[in-house]
Amino acid sequence: MKRAMSDREFHARLEAEALGPLWTVLADTLTTTPRPREVAYKWRWPSVRPLLYEALQRVTAEEAERRVLVLRNPGLPGPTACTETLYAGIQIIGPGEVARTHRHTPNALRFIMEGSGAFSTVDGERIAMDRGDLVTTPTWTWHDHGNDGDAPVVWLDGLDIPLVESLSGMFFEPSREREQRVTRAPGDSRARYAMGLRPAYETFDHPYSPVLSYPYNQARAALAAVARGGGGSPYDGVLMEYTSPLSGGPVLPTMDAYLQWIPPGASLQPIRRSSSVVYLGVEGQGTIMIDGVAFGWEVNDVVVVPSWAALQHVNGGHDPAVLFSFSNAPVLKPFGLYREADA
Repeated sequence: MKRAMSDREFHARLEAEALGPLWTVLADTLTTTPRPREVAYKWRWPSVRPLLYEALQRVTAEEAERRVLVLRNPGLPGPTACTETLYAGIQIIGPGEVARTHRHTPNALRFIMEGSGAFSTVDGERIAMDRGDLVTTPTWTWHDHGNDGDAPVVWLDGLDIPLVESLSGMFFEPSREREQRVTRAPGDSRARYAMGLRPAYETFDHPYSPVLSYPYNQARAALAAVARGGGGSPYDGVLMEYTSPLSGGPVLPTMDAYLQWIPPGASLQPIRRSSSVVYLGVEGQGTIMIDGVAFGWEVNDVVVVPSWAALQHVNGGHDPAVLFSFSNAPVLKPFGLYREADA
């Protein structure tokens, strides 16, 4: 075919009209497997903790709105991305402090890493925050945090901020009140929905779990009991999902959360998943192999695993290893985008 002008001139004309030739980018667009921009990375708690406590001295809760060190993935642009759809940060609140009331469209979960005596008031229910507890803040619910104890309390924040931003769905609203008024009895959501019972006269039609708190003493006891029974996944050991008691689905519509038991001496089978995952060491120590690279972890270390990376858990010690994790799988599954394969 004879061309009246060069390809460069033709492409310049297309660009002037905000057009582009698909044939030049098709191979990089329809890839045979995912090509995430996020990279595997580990944040070491011994390195993070001193900086977090220095931040406690440098900025007040009032100045910061939320005093958080964001876990920024080196492979991603922007200030708040741990993966392409997930945000992760480590928050600290000092004794006597209050992180004022606000609400936002991103869903949030919090896993307590260190300390006790703090609380989070979510949708009128004041929730105690002790080490290992999981607390959720569903989309557009009012929430504030406080610390009635005598030492700082630290937790891992997980939110879907990058996803919400990509969908132009970000809304935020500060409250006129520093702390919201408590309108529900302590443990109200658990009493109503987490005991195998539910109020027959109420309808809960939100796309998230009605339970706002999953205490570690109960979750850890369940995990150990299942582990004693033997079995488990060849890829994950004993993997227990935090779920909605109404649907059996994830605690939040865009993020699922898990507590995981890796038996002593285990070298589990490698697997690939199309979800991205953030892991937090809770008990013991172990190694997460990611595409053949070893990421040894200890308590409170955070490791991010990119989409479709070869993932393998190893516990070479004599004690069980316990991990908390959250992922973006609930976003993928409704659209048929979630896949797994042996690595």
